[in-house]
Amino acid sequence: MEELFVKKPIPQAYFQLALPVVFGMLASMVYNLADTFFVAQTQNTDLVAGVALCTPLFSFMLAVGDIFGLGGSALMSRLLGQKDTTTSRRVSSFSAYAGIATGLVVTILLLVFETPILHLFGATSATYGYAARFYRIMAWGAIFIIFSLIPSNMIRTEGLAKQSMIATIAGTALTIILDPIFIFPLHGGAAGAALATVTGYALTDLILVYFVLKRCQVNSVNWHEVKIGGPLIRGILVIGIPASITNLMQSFGVALLNNYLAHYGTTQIAAIGIANKIYMVVMLLIVGFAFGVQPLIGYNFGAKAFPRLKKIIYFDLFVEMGLALVLASILMIFAPTLVSWFMPQATIVNAGSLLLRSLLSTTPFIGAILVFTTLFQSTGQALGAFIMAISRQGVVFVIVIVLANQLFGYLGVVWAQPIADLLTFVIGLAFYVFKFRPLITR
Repeated sequence: MEELFVKKPIPQAYFQLALPVVFGMLASMVYNLADTFFVAQTQNTDLVAGVALCTPLFSFMLAVGDIFGLGGSALMSRLLGQKDTTTSRRVSSFSAYAGIATGLVVTILLLVFETPILHLFGATSATYGYAARFYRIMAWGAIFIIFSLIPSNMIRTEGLAKQSMIATIAGTALTIILDPIFIFPLHGGAAGAALATVTGYALTDLILVYFVLKRCQVNSVNWHEVKIGGPLIRGILVIGIPASITNLMQSFGVALLNNYLAHYGTTQIAAIGIANKIYMVVMLLIVGFAFGVQPLIGYNFGAKAFPRLKKIIYFDLFVEMGLALVLASILMIFAPTLVSWFMPQATIVNAGSLLLRSLLSTTPFIGAILVFTTLFQSTGQALGAFIMAISRQGVVFVIVIVLANQLFGYLGVVWAQPIADLLTFVIGLAFYVFKFRPLITR
């Protein structure tokens, strides 16, 4: 473990840890595109819009899983850097069972409050029925989605990024196979798409638990090792909650954007649903690199290897911003063609192209935001992690979209997210320069 995290040249260690996560993200990207394609083939705009409206629900479940997945793995990385394997093992076991319990609670709450939640997402009389069918299946499967975030992050702290990738790809492949079967021959429609997703996550969970039992030396799902003290629980939560808030803000931001776009017609909702799926090509890749390298950052911080940590940060920024710039430029050029692959209607192609290009315009800055976010999380910088969590699609986005809509109408709504991205980048850079950089350069 020390050979990988401390001694191996940074580019080699970086890509050894990050690439399997990126490949897992690529599998998720293929699923997202395939799912949107299969749903769009129904040629039912209301159904497409109904499924798109439930995008925040999926982000919410990922956010809940991140409390213990990212919070626990960040703490484990620092503990392993300090050579404390016994405590790391207990942290992993506690996080696993805490995730299961939380998943059960989430299912109950989602089912009880279905109607107000769907209206919050922007469901109308035309889209509510389709959205509800998708929503209910996802609610019942919440435990599988939430739990998957925990061992997939935890085992990477031991350098088992490849095993995490295998589990993710296997679940995604099953989902892609089941998606068209459940939607068309079995006439499942929106519910079929959701059922395929939940089934894929269930397979991912089974494979991850197998790797924990058979391959991991530190990670555990042993019930007898679940008990940890208050300081360790706080150590998980002070990072896990900001990480969760980041995804919650993503859900909130998407729902808020959907609500504002809904005033301009159902076509806009369908268009943003397609644009978001294509946009995820860039986002999933840069997120994969950012979170793939997180154990490397946490381990070196725990080991107090600050000169190496600084080099890791700068290399991470170079990869994130450079990759985002190249990919975004390509997708912006071919935006109309890409949108037309899903729904060739002229109004949707025009609206989707504009929305896609606006989202892509600031992706290099989002790459830097991800570096700052994972850096603050991995090193236990709770304040920095919290600031980043509430900014880009939270407080900053709310202020920008309200003002932009009042001042510029539709175009203000379209460009609200890129403006919020730039402002969040400035906030993250300022916190790094004034609060964190002296720590690793002293």
